[in-house]
Parts: sequence; structure tokens; C-alpha cells
Amino acid sequence: MSQTQIERVEVGELACWRVHVGDAELLVAQQGAQVLHYQRGSQPPIIWLSEQAAYQAGQSVRGGVPVCWPWFGDLQRNPAAVQAMHENPAQAPAHGGVRGLDWQLLGAEDLGAAVQLQFVFDSRNQPLPGWPHAVELTLSIRLDQALHLELRSHNLGDAPVSLSQALHSYFAVSDIRNVSVPSLDGCRYIETLEGWAEREQQDAVRFAGETDRIYLDTPQRLTLHDAGWQRCIHLDARSSRSAVVWNPWIDKAARLSQFADDAWQRMLCIETANIWDDCVTLAPGERHSLALSLSSESL
Repeated sequence: MSQTQIERVEVGELACWRVHVGDAELLVAQQGAQVLHYQRGSQPPIIWLSEQAAYQAGQSVRGGVPVCWPWFGDLQRNPAAVQAMHENPAQAPAHGGVRGLDWQLLGAEDLGAAVQLQFVFDSRNQPLPGWPHAVELTLSIRLDQALHLELRSHNLGDAPVSLSQALHSYFAVSDIRNVSVPSLDGCRYIETLEGWAEREQQDAVRFAGETDRIYLDTPQRLTLHDAGWQRCIHLDARSSRSAVVWNPWIDKAARLSQFADDAWQRMLCIETANIWDDCVTLAPGERHSLALSLSSESL
């Protein structure tokens, strides 16, 4: 088998690209430019994908790395500047809407020891309902010894644009009760499950119930320690000072679509973001790049 391979495949209703670089495998859907699968050799997958994932046009797939843009979560929970971009924030869909839309493939390049895919979403050609702004969004996906994602926003309009965004990464874990995130020790966070109160993390983040937190002033590198699989996953971010840590636990898992009742045990979301007081405002012509590199090693 050659060092690299790129092939177009159909998964359910979705056009996808399967990429191999050495023993690493990546699967990306053209819809939402969504990474669905990432695994290296005989390791367990690094990126989690639901066993009940539905590959349907117009619907984000549960798992992988959905792109949340031009706002994250409930628009009405975003800063006023981000809400003001929308004509009716109360009617805005969660996470901004580009997850369920087809992006254009700009290129799929075999670079010898790496493969790079580039997708673009242009709001001038695919207007988002209630969001009348001209921004070109590009996601570059590069697979080599790690997985590198770079989300670039370019304001092509004649007025400033404020946005929040996230690379909503779902990670595969041996058992959520056996993992921790030590690199968030000392960070401020918003406890969304208890009145959106601001708190400070004491020691490593560990999991014993539903978790939905916005961490602020985060370090450039976050590390997920998995004692069960004896590995750690490193998230190296650029131009991000915020992250969301999420696990639905038992009760919420039972209410989620495309999600097995016990799947909460096998996943953890750590979402590289620009949210809360880390939102982005682009002057006319200005660009912003949010980048994430994912790697793993044995403990």
C-alpha cells in the first residue's frame, strides 16, 4: 500500500473523503466539512463517532468534529455583539447552521508524507437565514503524524462582523470515569448547569456526572489523560483562549438523538473555541484563524 491514499466514498446520503497516511485513517464528510473518524494504526479511535450516527443530508452527524459557526450553542447565550449580527436571535438554530450544509471542496492534495483537504463555505453564495453578512469560511484539514485543523474566517463585507465558533471535537475514551484533563487546573470556567456561575477549577477535571462547562483563559495545550487505554491525547490550539468540556451522562444521553443510552461512557467533548469573552470581531477585509492539532502518545 502506498504511503498516502485519497478516495471519495458515499456514506449513507453523504459524500465523504477517506484518507490514509501510513497507518492513519481519516474520514471527512463534505457536508459541514465534518471530520467523522480519525484513528492511528491499532490504537482505539482518537475521534469518537456514535454507533447510531445518521448520515443524512441537512443533519449534523453525532460525533466527529462538527464546525460550530458563526455562533456557538444558543445564540441568546452569546455576547450582545454576536447576537446583534442576527435579525432574530430567538429563532436562530443552535451552533450556527453550517454543520448541516454542503461546503465546496477546494482541493485534495497528496503531499507525499501528508494529505491536505480544503473546504470552503461562502455566506454570499449560501446565505444563512437571518444572518446577512458576507464572510468566507475555510477549513483546512491536514493529516501527517498528527491531525491539523485550521478554520479561517474572512470578512468580505463593508461592516464589522462579530462571531463565536468552535471545533466541536468528540474524543473516544475507554470509560469517562477513568479520564481526566489536568491542564485546566486553575482556569476560570462558567458552570452552565448551575446558573452560569463563574468558578475556578481546582485540580484536574474529572467526571462523575453531567458536565457542561466553558473554560476561559485556557492554555495553548490541553491534554486528555485516559488511564484505561494508557494514552493521552494532546490538543494544541492557536488563536483560542476558551474551550467547552461536555459529557451528557446518563439522563441527558437518553434524550439525545443519534446517541446510544450508554454512549456517554465512551466519549468526551473538548471543544476548541472562541466564545464568551474570547469572541472574534472582524473589521471589513480582516481574517481570523482558529487552529487545532491533535496527537496522541502512550502514558
